[in-house]
Amino acid sequence: MNREPQSETDAPDPHAAGVVHTDIPARLDRLPWSRFHWLLVYALGASWAIDGLEVTLKGAVSGVLQDAGSLHLDSAQIGALASFYLLGAVFGALICGWLTDRHGRARLFFVTLGIYLTGTLLTAFSWDFASIALFRFITGFGIGGEYAAINSAIDELIPARLRGRISLIINGSFWVGAMVGAGATVVLLDPAVFAVDTGWRVGFAVGAALGFMVLFARAFIPESPRWLSIHGHRERAEQAMADIETRVMRHTGIALAPATQTLAIHPRRRFGLRIIFSTLFRQYHERAILCFVLIASQAFLYNAIFFTYALVLTRFYAVPAQNTGLYLLPFAFGNFLGPLLLGHLFDSIGRRAMISATYALAATLLLATGGLFVGESLSAIGQTAAWAVIFFFASAAASSAYLTISEVFPLELRALAIAVFYAIGTGAGGIVAPWLFGVLIGSGERLNVFYGYLLGALLMYVAAAVELRFGVRAERISLETVAAPLSSRPE
Repeated sequence: MNREPQSETDAPDPHAAGVVHTDIPARLDRLPWSRFHWLLVYALGASWAIDGLEVTLKGAVSGVLQDAGSLHLDSAQIGALASFYLLGAVFGALICGWLTDRHGRARLFFVTLGIYLTGTLLTAFSWDFASIALFRFITGFGIGGEYAAINSAIDELIPARLRGRISLIINGSFWVGAMVGAGATVVLLDPAVFAVDTGWRVGFAVGAALGFMVLFARAFIPESPRWLSIHGHRERAEQAMADIETRVMRHTGIALAPATQTLAIHPRRRFGLRIIFSTLFRQYHERAILCFVLIASQAFLYNAIFFTYALVLTRFYAVPAQNTGLYLLPFAFGNFLGPLLLGHLFDSIGRRAMISATYALAATLLLATGGLFVGESLSAIGQTAAWAVIFFFASAAASSAYLTISEVFPLELRALAIAVFYAIGTGAGGIVAPWLFGVLIGSGERLNVFYGYLLGALLMYVAAAVELRFGVRAERISLETVAAPLSSRPE
C-alpha cells in the first residue's frame, strides 16, 4: 500500500510522478577509460593538491608563527589553529553536504571552492591569533564542503570496476600538493629571501591564486546523470549521459555496447530529514558504526601528527623552523605512494581485507616508532622516515574511509552521509587531536608524546576490527547494488 507523504519535503515531484526505468548507472559503469575520466581526476584531484599545499604551509610555518617577529604564537595556539580549521570543516561539510544532495554536485563545486580560496587568501593577511583562527575556520568550511561534493561526484562518474583505486588516488593527490608546499617552504621560510613575517604570507596568497585555475577546469565537469535521474530531471540526465558517451567515443574511438541493465525509480527531488536519518542510523546502523569508527580513528591519527610535525622537529630534534618543510617531502611522498600503489588492491583483493590491513599495519608501525622515539633512538631523519612508512599505509586507510562512506549509502543522501560522518568522526577524533598534541609536545617530555601515539594506535586497531566485522563488499559492484536508491522504493 502506498503511504501518504509525511511532509512537503517527502512528497513526490509532481513533474516526475510514476515509475521511470533508467539505464544510466549501467551506461556509466560500462564506459572505457578515456580523457573524460582523466579530466575528472585532474579537476577533482587538483582541489586536494591545493589543499595539501595550503595545509602543508600551515604545518611548516608553525615554528615561524611562534617567532616574535611574526605572530608570536605559543604551542597550544598553534595546535588550536588546526582545531579551528577542522571545526570549520565540520560545519562546512554538514551545510554543504545537505545542499549538494538537494541542488546537485556540480553547482556546489564552485561555491565550496570559492569559500575555501577566500579563506586561504585571507590567511595571508592575518595580524594576530584571533584573525588567523577566524580565517582558518573559513578555509576549513570550504574544504569541508569540498569533501562532500567531490567524493559524491567521484563515485557517481567513475566506472564501478575502477571506483576504489581512482577514489584513493584522487584523495591521495592531497600529498602532491603537500610535496610542492614542502619544497616551497625552503624558499618562503628562508630569512635571506623573505622576512620572517613575509614568506609564509606569500605562500598562502600564491596557493589561493593557483586555486582559481581549478575553477576553470570544473566548468567542463557535467552534473552527475545519476543525481539528475533520481531527482526527476529525466531529460537533463539523458542529455548529460549522451554528452559523456559522445566525448568518450570521440576520445577512444570505441563504439559503446548497449547497456543491458535498468533501474526502476520513483523520482523525487526532496527527502525529509526524518527519512534521511532513519535510513542512515536505523536501516544502515551497522554501516553507520563502521563509517564513524573509520573516520574518527584516522582523523585523530592524521590531525594529531600532521598538524604538529613541525613542533616535534623543532622541539625534540632542534631542526630550524625554516627547514621543517624539507622533512615533510619524504613524509608527503610516502602518503602519496600509498594510495597510488595500493589502490588497485582495493578493487581486486577487496575492501574489507585491504581496509582492515592498512589500518592495522599503520597502528603497529606507529607503536614501534613511538617506542623508538621515547628511547631517543631516532634522529630527525629517522623520525621522518618512520612517519613516511607509517603513512604509506595510513594514507590508503584514510582515503578508503571516505570511499566507504560514499559507497555504502543511497545516492539521495550520499553527500550528506559523507558530511555527517566526516563531521561527527572529525569532531570526535580530529578536532581535539592537534590541541592535545600541542600540549603534549609543549611539555617537553617524550613519554607524554608517546601516550598520544599510543592512543592513536589503539583507535586504528579498533577501526581494523570494526572493518572486519561490518565491512561491506563494494568492489567492482554498481553503487545501486551496494545501496539501493531511496527512489527505487514506491511511495
